[in-house]
Amino acid sequence: MDQHLIFAPMGALAFLTFSVLTLIPIRRFRAGAAGQIVSDDFKFGESGNVPGHVSIPNRNYMNLLELPMLFYAGSLMFFVAGKVDGIVLATAWLYVALRVVHTLIHLTYNRVMHRLLPFALSNLVLIAYWALFSLR
Repeated sequence: MDQHLIFAPMGALAFLTFSVLTLIPIRRFRAGAAGQIVSDDFKFGESGNVPGHVSIPNRNYMNLLELPMLFYAGSLMFFVAGKVDGIVLATAWLYVALRVVHTLIHLTYNRVMHRLLPFALSNLVLIAYWALFSLR
């Protein structure tokens, strides 16, 4: 199998991360223009004055920079070791799909119990991803 195929799910997750990053200033500037926030609300992070619809993209962005780093590292390990195969690729795409679902729920209607399932499943898939590498 072409080892370079692992870069597609990595690129998709990076694209999702950059898309969420783009939402942060959009929501902040709109809220600022509407008088809902002022610049000092971000002096030490986000103050309690920042409405949820403004702070959620930032929280989701942080989520996309935490455990997904282990996905990127694991994917590079598979690539360097020449161990990318159909199972690895399917697992990688499953991880990305679950992160997309989590993000869509988080950024839209944001029901915690609904987003918990794809988040938890994505973490289990990530653990399996690393176990798969370790067993090979």
